[in-house]
Amino acid sequence: MKEFNNPNVKAPRFRPDVYNVMNKKFFESFREKYPKYKHLDDAQLKKIGKTFNQIMYQAVIDNRDGIQLPEQIGWIFIGTCQQSKKQNIDFAKSKQYGIKVSNNNWATDGKLAKIFFSNFAPKHKIRNREYWIFIACREFKRTVAKTYPENWNMYLTIDATRQAKLAYAKHVYKDIKNKETIKALENYNEFDL
Repeated sequence: MKEFNNPNVKAPRFRPDVYNVMNKKFFESFREKYPKYKHLDDAQLKKIGKTFNQIMYQAVIDNRDGIQLPEQIGWIFIGTCQQSKKQNIDFAKSKQYGIKVSNNNWATDGKLAKIFFSNFAPKHKIRNREYWIFIACREFKRTVAKTYPENWNMYLTIDATRQAKLAYAKHVYKDIKNKETIKALENYNEFDL
């Protein structure tokens, strides 16, 4: 067993600059675009956005296949992954006992929950889609962490060696490939070179 050194809580920290989408500029442009909502103040608009996001992430947690985002921006789903090979240290228990304590996820047979965002389906043909990312808020991550051990085998299993681009809807795309193959074989003649 290795000894655990307590981190220096008072040490300087790096804080990256954070850009919040729901800022004054956004609210002003929203009111210009939709004048019938001028009566709503900034706090009410923030509350509407937060409520919408809570409904969305709760739907992701409740549905095995996740949800499709509005305007066909992409797909969000929770996937079951194998535990990483690096040691996952439980810092609270390590600090309490003074030795390194690993978090082995015994409640989920060593599986981990990950929140996936994919926009590589044929439906989601947006320009520069490879630059789009999704970062889950803290509330969403913590809710997934609480609910995942209760029903962890409900979610899709994602293979760590393959990309998760189409893992959420393989059965749909198998049919598309079969139709393309049949169409290509209609005019095929092996003797015609």
